Amino acid sequence: MARRPTPPGTPETTGVGHVVDLVRNAIPPLHPAGLPFVAAPLAVAVVGGKRKWVRRTGLFAAAACATFFRHPHRVPPNRPGVVVAPADGEIALVDIAAPPAELGLGDAPLPRVSIFLSVLDVHVQRTPVSGVVRTVLHQPGQFRSADLPEASSVNERNSMVLETPEGSQVVVVQIAGLLARRIVCDAQVGDVLTIADTYGLIRFGSRVDTYFPAGTELLVQPGQRTIGGETVLAVLGSPAGA
Repeated sequence: MARRPTPPGTPETTGVGHVVDLVRNAIPPLHPAGLPFVAAPLAVAVVGGKRKWVRRTGLFAAAACATFFRHPHRVPPNRPGVVVAPADGEIALVDIAAPPAELGLGDAPLPRVSIFLSVLDVHVQRTPVSGVVRTVLHQPGQFRSADLPEASSVNERNSMVLETPEGSQVVVVQIAGLLARRIVCDAQVGDVLTIADTYGLIRFGSRVDTYFPAGTELLVQPGQRTIGGETVLAVLGSPAGA
């Protein structure tokens, strides 16, 4: 995985290490997928350095890309059974809906939370729960605006099914948007992920849907802002029959 969150209770650093941590917290690191997008305009700025407008344009583009691909540090809650937001953004929908058909999980509606990511939000995705990756599927589709309700079913998407140690299944779906044309998912079937691990990225405006086991009580409302890896969306109960 690209980055692990800091486990709760980790001792704080001191001395030079503490200063370095302060700088890291103030200036988020860059996700590896963003390196080419930052390096290219920087190269343009260097090559065209004698022309002020070329240099300034290259530096501005590099700064904009570095901001988009930022990968801030997050610390997940340590309460058992919580499901955290898989992305930064605004909650667009809190409803019930059938999970993506290609997963073969049936057409029974499940509790769902949809998070819309604007072009200004952090665009890395984080695992909402700890567990084993049971399914990863990519579904080609359209590129409608990600804030539309129908985007969940018609847009290009990548779905991942996670099974918690207690046996609950949580589905998280990366959905491409009007500007987003590239979904990155580093997770593979069989991977064991920890809550808030970084597992993917969507480029330039998108949406992330999370589906919960039937009967889960959701703790958020439309319009709320989420912090990926930290905001609690729900608390899972024991699986049916457990």
